[in-house]
Amino acid sequence: MTSAMIQTIVQAVSVLSMAGGLVYAALQFRGWRTAQHVANVTKLIELQLELRKMLVDDPSLAPTGLSIPPEVISKEETRGHFYNLMQLSLFEIAWYSRIHGQLTDDYFTSWQENMTVIVKRPAFRAMWNSDQTKILHAGFRQFMDSLIKNL
Repeated sequence: MTSAMIQTIVQAVSVLSMAGGLVYAALQFRGWRTAQHVANVTKLIELQLELRKMLVDDPSLAPTGLSIPPEVISKEETRGHFYNLMQLSLFEIAWYSRIHGQLTDDYFTSWQENMTVIVKRPAFRAMWNSDQTKILHAGFRQFMDSLIKNL
């Protein structure tokens, strides 16, 4: 083997390792971007949760006719309505994290089993049938419609 061949092999290994490093960096950046995207959506849903918690704690904060469906009248019903929305929001975080590869299927399944029990409750159904207080990802809304329909 000549020195020119050795030099060519060393250069090829160097170029391949740099290319591999760039591919690895790109994959890491993509993973970081996905994680940041999920974190941003999660933060928005957490802020919704905080607002809803305020309404559970003090139903008088709910503006009449704007965020409470007409069938919800009493403070207890208002609390129940927003408590159900809070549960739905937590499940939306789990769903969104799962579809972006941030939550394992087995862990999500435990959340889904719990939500299956919750959606059978009349108070949850009343909240679900009212569109006045829900801000949901369109895909999540379809997922929930399917979950409810298959019960």
